[in-house]
Amino acid sequence: MESESVATPNSQELRIPAEVRMLAERLGARTSLDRRQVLLTQSGTMREDVADKPMRFTASQCIDIDTVAFSWRAKTGPLRLVTVIDELIRGTPRSEVRILGAVRLAGARSGRLLIMGQLMRYMAEIPWIPDAILRNRTLQWSVSDRTLRVSAQSGVVSGTVDLELDGDGRIESVSADRPRMEGDSFVERPWRGRFFDYRFQQERWIPFQAEVGWVLDGQLVIVWRGTIDSWRLA
Repeated sequence: MESESVATPNSQELRIPAEVRMLAERLGARTSLDRRQVLLTQSGTMREDVADKPMRFTASQCIDIDTVAFSWRAKTGPLRLVTVIDELIRGTPRSEVRILGAVRLAGARSGRLLIMGQLMRYMAEIPWIPDAILRNRTLQWSVSDRTLRVSAQSGVVSGTVDLELDGDGRIESVSADRPRMEGDSFVERPWRGRFFDYRFQQERWIPFQAEVGWVLDGQLVIVWRGTIDSWRLA
């Protein structure tokens, strides 16, 4: 059984705006926690390119609470023979597609824009790791109306994501100009995500459904839809 308590504000809490602290409280975040990661599983549909037909996938993900790090692995394609890997571990990014777990079909492993994109993915997924709001000291916050802006840096690379709140004061949508792989290079494009179906899980409010897309030629094109099948602190 996990050990939790509501502690007096630490130096990290004192640095973040009051609106962000209140968001953390609404979501059930804790400062005193003996768990360091969130483990979750997902299922849904995704596509590599906007012209592709969506394919069903199942995935597992590990997200750090105290540092900007995650690892996501999905199985998709015929007989689930295609593996999609997306991660940022100790500042090293990885994004690739493999078949039979060995043959690399596509992806990238280095570069400033890949790191930026992975930083943005971590911050956009804060609704799934609410404790990071109070515990991750590398995150920098600012507030404008109902928009919370969060930034993070890895070496000389930085990224920023805007979080919009719903009527209940929970995170409803995220947005950024995020690098998108187009051909052999990355191009920064408007990127949008939406979180909904909040459920009370281990004393936290967690969204169990989400979708993500790119704004291309002025139109939002959804490329990923997913449902959380399991969520737990680890």
